[in-house]
Amino acid sequence: MSPAASRRRRRVGAACALALPLLLGLPLRALAQIDQPSVTPRDPTPAPSLGQPAAQRVEPFAGLTGGGPRQDTNAPVTFTADEVEYDREKGLVIARGKVEAWQGERLMRADEFTYDRNTGVATARGHVQLLEPDGTVLFAESAELKDRFRDGVLEGVRALLAANGKMAANGARRTGGTINELGRVVYSSCDLCKDDPTAPPLWQVQARRATQDKDALRISYRDATVRFFGVPVLYTPYLSHPDPSTPRASGFLFPTVGYTRFLGAFFETPYFWAIDDSSDLTITPILSSRQYPNLGLEYRKLFNSGEILGSASIGGLNGKDTGGKEELAGHIFLKGRFTVDENWRAGFDLNRASSEIYLRTFRYEYRRVLTSQVYTEGFWDTQGYVRLDARAYQGLRTSDDTRQVPYVLPNIYAERAPREKVFGGFLTLDAGLLGIYRDIGSQSQRIAARARWERPEIDNLGGVWTFKLQADAIGYRASGQQEPPTNLPDANGTRGVGNIRAAVDWRMPFVRSAGEYGTQTIEPRVQFVTGPRMGPQRSVPNEDSVDFEFTDANLFALNRFNGRDRQEGGSRVDAALRGAWDFPNGGQVEGLVGRSYRFDNDFRDANPYPGSGLDERASAYVARLRIAPVSWFETIGRVRTKGDQPLNRQLADTTANLTVKGITFSAGYLYSVPLPYLTSDTVGRTASRSRDEVSAGIAGRINEYWRAGFAAKYDLGIGRWVLMQGFAGYEDECFILEGRFIKRFAQDPTTATLYPADTVVLFRIGFKTLGEYFFRAL
Repeated sequence: MSPAASRRRRRVGAACALALPLLLGLPLRALAQIDQPSVTPRDPTPAPSLGQPAAQRVEPFAGLTGGGPRQDTNAPVTFTADEVEYDREKGLVIARGKVEAWQGERLMRADEFTYDRNTGVATARGHVQLLEPDGTVLFAESAELKDRFRDGVLEGVRALLAANGKMAANGARRTGGTINELGRVVYSSCDLCKDDPTAPPLWQVQARRATQDKDALRISYRDATVRFFGVPVLYTPYLSHPDPSTPRASGFLFPTVGYTRFLGAFFETPYFWAIDDSSDLTITPILSSRQYPNLGLEYRKLFNSGEILGSASIGGLNGKDTGGKEELAGHIFLKGRFTVDENWRAGFDLNRASSEIYLRTFRYEYRRVLTSQVYTEGFWDTQGYVRLDARAYQGLRTSDDTRQVPYVLPNIYAERAPREKVFGGFLTLDAGLLGIYRDIGSQSQRIAARARWERPEIDNLGGVWTFKLQADAIGYRASGQQEPPTNLPDANGTRGVGNIRAAVDWRMPFVRSAGEYGTQTIEPRVQFVTGPRMGPQRSVPNEDSVDFEFTDANLFALNRFNGRDRQEGGSRVDAALRGAWDFPNGGQVEGLVGRSYRFDNDFRDANPYPGSGLDERASAYVARLRIAPVSWFETIGRVRTKGDQPLNRQLADTTANLTVKGITFSAGYLYSVPLPYLTSDTVGRTASRSRDEVSAGIAGRINEYWRAGFAAKYDLGIGRWVLMQGFAGYEDECFILEGRFIKRFAQDPTTATLYPADTVVLFRIGFKTLGEYFFRAL
């Protein structure tokens, strides 16, 4: 048989256009040669199988299988092409024109594809494109592959990787489908300049050799140089980073170096350990010139039904630079949240630290009071709720007496709000059990229940009437109440407290159309509340009603005290006038002014909070004003003035925000009179200083890549700054540069000196897909 007779030609339909493995980066000008093609797949027509051994004596295409991409990595190599030629004597299959071959999840496109059935080697030439299952696209001038695409050699390699990574190399060798070795490599995740694609990217890594380990999910370089705009700025004999296709990989993170007043020069190099698919641990040792070594840990764990998040550290303070004594110190912040079933969930928080100075010195998360708890809570639609918890607190200031910090055990609360109406209104029932213990000082246990009922009605004129009832029943057992922090000697013993409040609330919204400018509303509102007088209540413990402030938010509340330990009694009338202008664009101008008047003459004994706004028969005036006519401007302010002196302010709180072309301007003002029942200095004398502060800030994007901001707060009362902070940053598709400055002027009330870590200067440099570098000073 002549060679011509031994060849047969067969045409098959055209198919896909995709590619294979190799997740790596780009070379200088070779990066500019990557032109991402259209890879929209076409439906493949039946194609020949090339997996039959050469020893089998069959017709060239007998028993060939067809179909699309398969998931089985041991599946035969299958392809489509415009033209296929089979040489029976040499055992060669040659495909030309829009060639697409796939094996399992890997696909290849080329101008010409040759498969040697004797050796199992496939050779592709001309515009070779390979696609991996993870979406990585590889380009090559030519490729020689075998062992079902697992092994091979490629020339003139260029690659598009995950997370915008790009790579180019003179050549590449693939081994076992998991190890890719490349020579003369360039890697970057930056886009090339549109005006001059041959120009170097913003940053790139050049290396003599690179290895991609797809099992370890890492890319390692030998003799690597980091370049900015083509200029070398760093050389390292070895560099390694996670494969861009994985968001989590074990390894050292970029170190942080810096200098602070209390640490001196310091260095920290975190190690990230991806324990498994659902948990990881970050280990951060900190070495400093002034303090003892410190070790920080951050742990995360996800479950099917919840999560655990935590951080901890251990180290030491030398006592000299921190104004204390030499000691071993540390902290632990641990949180768990779990879903038990469709109704119940549970959780815990464990938060403890050795001192405030320690957290501030090493810049761990600082909180004034640390709360630890364990709890469970249940939900039943919108009708039922139950919570059971136990709590422990830790005050961190040196002036805190830890013996007087309470333990809460138990704290049980249950609420029921049935959908069905009761006597035409809505009923809510709740009950609770609370126990508070201290090592020294006051202790108390409380059982409380409350029933609330509201029935709204609308009369023929459009007035809205709401009839309200509220009943409280509370039982106490208390001891040590003559001692701080309560100082209520008459509250010792066992007693019960009951209270009933009834109210009629009427409001009449007068609404008129303003045509194309929206609608206008004027709404007077009056509420009459009555119930038994409660007297001074000095024989009742007070744990949950200490923090009290009278504002427009609680003007119409039946009991305006925050908790259950203080009950408002007697008769009063509340009145307010509200006005609003609602615009068609969703904007609004709205304001309210109101006050309350008591009919009883025991108002001073009934309200133990001087300066709160409710310590006179006629309450202070409370007002609110919100101006937001457009989406880019809003200001809201609240004010409380003394009842008989409307211009004598007791509280003023105003904020405003204006956004212009992506830039947001903000301003604020806060004034409040001293609250002697809340604040006292370190020796027990009543604090008398008012808060009188102004603040301002500006933040936003300067252009597509740059953003910046600055904010400050100034205390008018003491004539000095309270806080200054600013930031500026650049971010594009591959690079992050950011600087932050924070200056706090908070003082330790015991020593009247600034706290540690009062000033922070932080610089962050990030190479996306490569790593981030931090520098912290002051």
